[in-house]
Amino acid sequence: MIQSRTGRSCIRVVIGGLCSAFLLTGDVYGQEKILNLYTARHYQTDEAFYAGFTKATGIRIDRIEGGEDALFERIKAEGRNSPADVFLTVDVARLWRADQAGIFAPVVSAALVQRIPSHYRDPDNKWFGFSARARVLGYDKNRIKGGELARYEDLADPKWKREICTRSSSHPYNLSLISSMVLHLGEEKATQWARGVAGNLARSPRGGDTDQLLAVGAGECAVAISNHYYYVRLMRSKKAEDQTVVKKVGLVWPNQMDRGTHVNISGGGMLRHAPHPEAAVRFLEYLASDEAQTLFAKGNNEWPTVKGVKLANPALESLGHFKADSLPLANLGKTQATAQRIADKVGWK
Repeated sequence: MIQSRTGRSCIRVVIGGLCSAFLLTGDVYGQEKILNLYTARHYQTDEAFYAGFTKATGIRIDRIEGGEDALFERIKAEGRNSPADVFLTVDVARLWRADQAGIFAPVVSAALVQRIPSHYRDPDNKWFGFSARARVLGYDKNRIKGGELARYEDLADPKWKREICTRSSSHPYNLSLISSMVLHLGEEKATQWARGVAGNLARSPRGGDTDQLLAVGAGECAVAISNHYYYVRLMRSKKAEDQTVVKKVGLVWPNQMDRGTHVNISGGGMLRHAPHPEAAVRFLEYLASDEAQTLFAKGNNEWPTVKGVKLANPALESLGHFKADSLPLANLGKTQATAQRIADKVGWK
């Protein structure tokens, strides 16, 4: 299901519905400054940078929200008739797959090249990462002592048998983590690692990252694999039960003594058949601005990809600094199929 914020008549539509026609004609007759955005980000806090862009540029945003795969397929199906100017999504593998499908156009922008580090963007500048998500380990502070768990490789240690909770291996967050292991260790060692992790699972993978952290809090397992911002959400929650979990669960930034913690991104690019290419580039540049970068941190607890930006988020800042893996993220997409094959082979469901 895709949800449109375009107009009252387009509250909910299915792929191929009427909103495309609305988008196609709305700016033609109204001669408005407009940007048509397809986004798989579904955070209410993103309203702030949509409003900020319009305030800064006078360009109105018409957007359609939906699942990553549904929007991707929609863009492919619409082809050159697509009204979309920009596609935003989460996970670098999805960006890589979109690029491989030929839906993005190279963007010429000195500002984007200058502000977004090279390992967070496509080598040909077809997509850019605007926020980073660290894949961390949540652990039961009553059962695990500091230093016992310091690397992703430790997750395969038999001493953690029936102690690890994680979501499905087929989820892009885990596939990208496995991909990074393939790139750092080679396929054979990555397979051994994945087999060890699968053998240490406390239960069949289910739920999202928050569910894994709650499971540690409930004593179902001692370790959870999660993106950092789910933990920060619990930190900022006013629910007493969430605060109880935060007090019980600590965070490990894996591999701080060697390559650094695996990170993923949320990002996007201008579409090949964008009807408003100038507006598209201005929007992408806005997302790399100090203002928008702070909103990523303040709103959804993500790390800005632009260095030196103010976070304005005490909970996020309290996590301190960490060393992030500098592996070019574009490489993760190339190894996704290998990662899935490894997960299937070792029985990591």
